[in-house]
Amino acid sequence: MLLAGGTYAWVVGVRAAAPPVPALATSVEVVDREGRLLRPFALPDGRWRLAADPAEVDRRYLDMLVAYEDRRFYLHVGVDPLALLRAAGQMLLGGRIVSGGSTLTMQVARLMEPREGRSLAAKLRQMRRAIELEARLSKREILTLYLALAPFGGNIEGVRAASLAYFGKEPRRLTLAEAALLVALPQAPESRRPDRNPAAAERARAQVLARLGVEGFYDTPEVAFAQRAPIPTRRLAMPMLAAHAAQTARTERPSLLWHQITIDAPAQTRLEELARERLRTLGPHVSLAFVMLDNASGEVLARVSGGDPLDAGRAGAVDLTRAIRSPGSTLKPFIYGLAFEDGIAHPDTLIEDRPVRFGAYRPRNFDRDYQGTVPVRQALQLSLNVPAVVLLQAVGPQRLASRLGSAGFGLHLPPGEVPGLAVGLGGVGMNLEALAGLYAGVANGGLANGPRSRLDEEVTGGEGWRLLSEVAAWYLAQAMIGTPAPKNERAGRIAFKTGTSYGYRDAWAVGFDGRRTIAVWVGRPDGQPVPGMIGREAAAPILFEAFARLVTRPAPLKPAPREAIEARNAQLPPPLRHFGRSVGRSSRAEGPRIAFPPDGASLERVADEPLPLKVSGGVGGLTVLVDGIPYGRVAGGAGTAATLFWQPAGTGFVRLTVIDAVGNSDSVVLRIRGPQEPSGAAASVLSGR
Repeated sequence: MLLAGGTYAWVVGVRAAAPPVPALATSVEVVDREGRLLRPFALPDGRWRLAADPAEVDRRYLDMLVAYEDRRFYLHVGVDPLALLRAAGQMLLGGRIVSGGSTLTMQVARLMEPREGRSLAAKLRQMRRAIELEARLSKREILTLYLALAPFGGNIEGVRAASLAYFGKEPRRLTLAEAALLVALPQAPESRRPDRNPAAAERARAQVLARLGVEGFYDTPEVAFAQRAPIPTRRLAMPMLAAHAAQTARTERPSLLWHQITIDAPAQTRLEELARERLRTLGPHVSLAFVMLDNASGEVLARVSGGDPLDAGRAGAVDLTRAIRSPGSTLKPFIYGLAFEDGIAHPDTLIEDRPVRFGAYRPRNFDRDYQGTVPVRQALQLSLNVPAVVLLQAVGPQRLASRLGSAGFGLHLPPGEVPGLAVGLGGVGMNLEALAGLYAGVANGGLANGPRSRLDEEVTGGEGWRLLSEVAAWYLAQAMIGTPAPKNERAGRIAFKTGTSYGYRDAWAVGFDGRRTIAVWVGRPDGQPVPGMIGREAAAPILFEAFARLVTRPAPLKPAPREAIEARNAQLPPPLRHFGRSVGRSSRAEGPRIAFPPDGASLERVADEPLPLKVSGGVGGLTVLVDGIPYGRVAGGAGTAATLFWQPAGTGFVRLTVIDAVGNSDSVVLRIRGPQEPSGAAASVLSGR
């Protein structure tokens, strides 16, 4: 009685004085949008120790663990007197230590402290620590610690790391043979390592299965089947899906142990497999990259940079999805989009593809040939350079840069440079992620969301930024879905555009359906040219293959907005039938001319104070458009002049267009600034800085 009373008093005293349990260091984990592990990071000392929740571990393994290691786990206070008496009796009868009598709590206490020998003093210290743990933690919390700390050989700790290393899967669903092996290994993790001593691992597993079978936990046939299961004889590498996205997430928030990003693991897996396959067919030192976005949210569903992050020959350690490169012709659609938005062109408007010169600048088509008179949609589908530059002159390169920048996709220009006509042909810098975001905005009806990579952060902002009007975005999507498909691919499945940078340094292809956008880049990471490499042949087939691997049938594009004009060229209003004969400063005397404000002017907007628009010339009545929307009519005619007062809707860039009765027109692009805004404030916006 005295011994029992003294023991009870000691236990009560130990529990009352129990110190707080120190926090357990575990590996940093990056998971996908559904919580699936993408990439863990080892502890600073090289150990893999993954946090484990009992609810995410196979119930059969947990039952086997408790039954084999500590069957009274849920009854004792950290020390099991019956187990200690059994161990003492076995030692007296056998003359050696047969079993230690340690509970799971005692094992956790030992694993949380520096390793000690198997002396009586060490055992007593473990018992005390176990009682302290029981005083501070629930049984579930203690089991959670064991699941993270149990040794499985080498630098593997915890059941999740062991299951990944030996079976290549999370321990949510384990076979009886797998569960028995994981129960057996921690008792002698080094001598039983299946990758180094599979025979010892098999004997230990058989011992666990045999004992639990004798005790009636499993039927004899089930145990016999598990006994015949092969032992894994090699250790697998830890998962490394979306390696660059995971590294970026960890770098952004180094204090977090758990990062949830927007990546979709199945899609990421398929695109990484495609990247590895295609890299084998590309030349040495040539790499590729993918970015896939959700159109509506801008969430990054997949990000692939190269086929292997450890491939130094292809700069595998560099995240090429964020490298600034020349986008080639992939910005052309946004020139057409602004022209559609301004009301100066329609997909069926005719435009001239003929030699033209802008001062010293003379754009030429890629094939050095000219197509003559073509519909605007065909000029875009064939990626003709001359029509794109002519339209860019009409909408204004600074306005294009400003519109992209205001939507969150600034262009990269050399310091002090301002956008010029070469912007439309790739004379600017942009990365693959931003390019994907721009095209996702087109697919989303002109509303662009900046690419979003994390789910463990609060979403700021509203429905996105207005990149293009809904009508202009729909015109663009319909034109691009008619782009001729690469060889051996079906046309009309996705809307897409290709691009090739100057000197064959970058090959691009960007495409979308109604739900997702995929952007592909191919080239050398060091910027060296790859002769003959063009977007249509190098990147477009990869784009189509990516969609084929991800979806059986692409999602339909958005329906036509109510304001869209679905008409053939002959049915269009006269000003929209043929671009180039009348748009811009008319060379004919009778054409209308905007006398004030001049093109490129910067005007201050004062509340409730209209601005004058002075127009001269023209045939018949004149129609005034503000950003492509009719604003009013004024009288016109040779030798006449008229003034219209108009009220800007806000600050920023605006295009004023005047069209006479026979289709002649004149346009100017203005910058409207607020009362407190300096007149030179546009420079940084225009250059994308």
